[in-house]
Amino acid sequence: MMQRQRFDFQAAGRRLHAEYLQPSPKRLGPTLVFLHEGLGSIAQWKTFPIRLCNACGFPGLVYERWGFGNAEPLSGLRQPDYLHQEAQILPEVLERCGVNKPPVLIGHSDGGSIALLFAAAYPDRVRAVITEAAHVFVEDVTLAGIRAAKAMYRATDLRDRLARYHGDKVDSTFRGWCDTWLRPDFRDWNIVAELPSIVCPVLVMQGKEDEYGTPAQVKAIAANVSGSVETRLIPGCGHVPHLQAAELVLRDMERFIMHITHSPTLEPIP
Repeated sequence: MMQRQRFDFQAAGRRLHAEYLQPSPKRLGPTLVFLHEGLGSIAQWKTFPIRLCNACGFPGLVYERWGFGNAEPLSGLRQPDYLHQEAQILPEVLERCGVNKPPVLIGHSDGGSIALLFAAAYPDRVRAVITEAAHVFVEDVTLAGIRAAKAMYRATDLRDRLARYHGDKVDSTFRGWCDTWLRPDFRDWNIVAELPSIVCPVLVMQGKEDEYGTPAQVKAIAANVSGSVETRLIPGCGHVPHLQAAELVLRDMERFIMHITHSPTLEPIP
């Protein structure tokens, strides 16, 4: 049984949108906060947040950042430091959504980078971080993947498919991701130097066939965070592990979360 509550809220002067998940029965523990990808929304997580919250017995918060889904549309182009800006906004997001204790952050792609930046900037305000396909620097394969997506947006039904989630602001949503990553002054974006400030447990997940990043991203995160770290490279999986390898990802995330919350019934990830 899962109680679900949708609501709008204000953070950093913008109207954002969220869904709060409350499993029943529930365990006493941290809220699982889901941070979506660079073209993501609540709906694009599909049923994964519900399944993970039910498996752990912990509440969940899934929210849409500025420019995505049912949140307020962008008013212009994003700046090269937009991921840092999102990490700085997150404390207000958590407060407005009633998350008063350090959460477990679960971030996909851009969301994973935001989770790492938050954990580096606010080490005492996060219980643990799980990343899927997070970036900590820009690779040639990343830019090639984005250029391919840009061509698909023009030539295929990709725009229509994204419009199902972002409505009439789909063009600004896409440009806010694509044009920002492809701008020349973003090529040197790199957050590796900030990773040593992360002291919480971290689980780093990535598909071996990720179209937007190589295992060098996983290695850089694992080599530079100061807390305990687990890594998982998933065979036959691309950029969206929670959908493309859902059962494996669900099992590994559940084990990691229950281990760091000191569950006596589950073993740590080997």
